Amino acid sequence: MDKVEKYREYVKALLTRYVNDDLSDTDVEVQLILDTERDHYQWMNVGWQGFNRIYRCVMHFDIKNEKIWLQQNLTEQNPAEELVEMGVPREDIVLGLQPPYKRQYTDYGVA
Repeated sequence: MDKVEKYREYVKALLTRYVNDDLSDTDVEVQLILDTERDHYQWMNVGWQGFNRIYRCVMHFDIKNEKIWLQQNLTEQNPAEELVEMGVPREDIVLGLQPPYKRQYTDYGVA
């Protein structure tokens, strides 16, 4: 299995575990979006709470240039560290949710 395919499997496994722990109800749907052709992976909440529309991207990953980009994380989870524990080198994880000038100060890749 090549590097990108392995990263796809890691991201899918991580998001699937997170989504399974999310509590869905009749008005707010938990969605897992896995676009392996374009390498976009999202955990979404979609629906209504009373009169309020819920359309929230809880977590979003992309795979670009053989690196995993964490684009969004609205949880208390630390998916970057969990990816490291799965075997992904820190330099292959980019915190896309951080401004480019700050990425050099993280423990992860810059781009």
